[in-house]
Amino acid sequence: MERITMSIDEALAKEFDALIAARGYASRSEAMRDLLRRELESHRAMSAGEDYCVANLSYVYNHHQRDLTERLTEAQHAHHDLVVAATHVHLDHDNCLESVILKGRTETVRAFAQRIGAERGVRHGHLNVISVATDDRHHGFTARPHAGHLHFRPRS
Repeated sequence: MERITMSIDEALAKEFDALIAARGYASRSEAMRDLLRRELESHRAMSAGEDYCVANLSYVYNHHQRDLTERLTEAQHAHHDLVVAATHVHLDHDNCLESVILKGRTETVRAFAQRIGAERGVRHGHLNVISVATDDRHHGFTARPHAGHLHFRPRS
């Protein structure tokens, strides 16, 4: 592990200490590593060079909106190659929250999320994208190439 030393303003240090205490970090180092990872991932996600990702799309919608539930389900079925899992939560008598786990080509995942977000009656949509490296090998004692699927490994 490489050591980095920083100097920051005392007021900023106090605010940072309060933040890391509120979030339950054991140390400033752990908090800084998470902040750096988040910033690097954000930069990667904005770059056109990242081909594959895993992602979580979450959104709230009014299930009384005409045919919306059916359109959302049809969209997931039409992209069954992207959709890994979906969780549906009833928030009240009118609104539902869905969280959809996706994996695939980043541009396809983003296009799917934009399509869902554009549906009339869908609100509060948010896509969290994590870029991944891919390979088609098993690692460890069964290290061998195989066909049929890719392994997705988060970048560190």
